[in-house]
Amino acid sequence: MTNRRQFLALTSGFVAATVASATIPAFAGSKTRSGNFSGRSDHVTTGKTELSSNSVVLESDFSLDGAPDPRVGLGKNGKFDPNADLGALKKLTGKQSYQIGSGINASDYNEVYIWCRKFNVPLGVAKIGN
Repeated sequence: MTNRRQFLALTSGFVAATVASATIPAFAGSKTRSGNFSGRSDHVTTGKTELSSNSVVLESDFSLDGAPDPRVGLGKNGKFDPNADLGALKKLTGKQSYQIGSGINASDYNEVYIWCRKFNVPLGVAKIGN
């Protein structure tokens, strides 16, 4: 009986230590980058955004003054990529999240856009830092 208790104590400690030190594969190599919006095309767009490998999060301080058909998307070096359109802006202010599709590699982009699809112009751009 004593050997069994010692064995259980030993293995439970080993399992706990192993789980505590394990890397969760879904998050392995995942890196979140952030930036702050500045307005474009005579629009006021402010607030912080975060870009990870699978989502864009507009933080609670996000705000857009309004526009027809605003979209959230990604771009690089001053150019919006229509293939990286993440969907319609859910609301003009506050925290919101947008999933990045499996066909989009977030590491290829260094900007998050609020884009007016109707007039094909940027409403706000956040340059994403490392």
